[in-house]
Amino acid sequence: MTVKAKKHLGQHFLNDESIAEKIANSLSFEGYKNVLEIGPGMGVLTKYLLDKPTKTYVVEIDSESVEYLKANYLNLADRVIEKDFLKYDINEVFKGESFAVIGNYPYNISTQIVFKTLEMRDQIPEFSGMFQKEVAQRICEKEGSKAYGILSVLTQAFYDAEYLFTVPPHVFNPPPKVDSGVLRLTRKEDYSLDCDEAMLFKVVKAAFQQRRKTLRNSLKTFNLSDSLREDSIFGQRPEQLSVAQFIALTKRIEIDLKTQE
Repeated sequence: MTVKAKKHLGQHFLNDESIAEKIANSLSFEGYKNVLEIGPGMGVLTKYLLDKPTKTYVVEIDSESVEYLKANYLNLADRVIEKDFLKYDINEVFKGESFAVIGNYPYNISTQIVFKTLEMRDQIPEFSGMFQKEVAQRICEKEGSKAYGILSVLTQAFYDAEYLFTVPPHVFNPPPKVDSGVLRLTRKEDYSLDCDEAMLFKVVKAAFQQRRKTLRNSLKTFNLSDSLREDSIFGQRPEQLSVAQFIALTKRIEIDLKTQE
C-alpha cells in the first residue's frame, strides 16, 4: 500500500532517504523527552526519528497516511495522533511536558504552524523542518533585507533561527514548483520579553503592513505623543529595525500610552 499525495492537504512526499536523515539530525534531542512530527505522510522522516533517544509522536490529518503508519510502524501505532495540529490541544498527549517539533510541513499551513509554536514556546525548546525556501529564508532573515518581516521579528524575539540547507523539487512526489528550505529554531536561554507580547505583535504587524512607509506614518493609529514621534527611530522603515529595537520601541510606546491616560 502507498499513499496518494492529496493536493488539498498540500502533500508532497519526500523520497530521498539521505535528506530525510539529515532533517532528522537537525534536532539536538537534548533537554526534552518527546518529539512531535507534524504531517509524517508515509514516514520517510519518522523512521529516523524512531532511532533517536526521545519518544516520537506523530500528528497526521490524512486518514490514509494514518492507516499506512499504523500498519508499517507497529512500535509507533499507539503514538499516531489523527488530528489537525492547528486545531488540536496537544497537551492532551504531553500534559505540559516539553517537546521538540519537526516535520516536512505542508506549505499552505507552514506559517500557522510557526505561530502556534510561538504560542507554545514555554514547551517547545527546539523546532526544525522543511518549508518553502522563501518562507524558511524569511523566518531566518536579519534586518536590512527585503525578506525581513513580521515572521522574522516575531520568531526571532523568542528563538535563534538558522537556515540549514536547500532541497530541490525533484526529490518529492509530486515535485513542488519551488525549492524547499530546512531551518532550525532554538529557543533563547532568556526568551522573556521586556515589553508586552500582545503590544509587540500589534506594533510589528502595523509597521510591516505599510513597510515602505516610515514608522512615523505606519504607527499613526497608535496616537503617540508628538515628543515620542519626534525621535529619530520614527524616521526609519520597519526593515531597518533589529528585533531588539522593536522590543525596546514597543516598551517606549507602552510607557507613552500610559502617560497619556
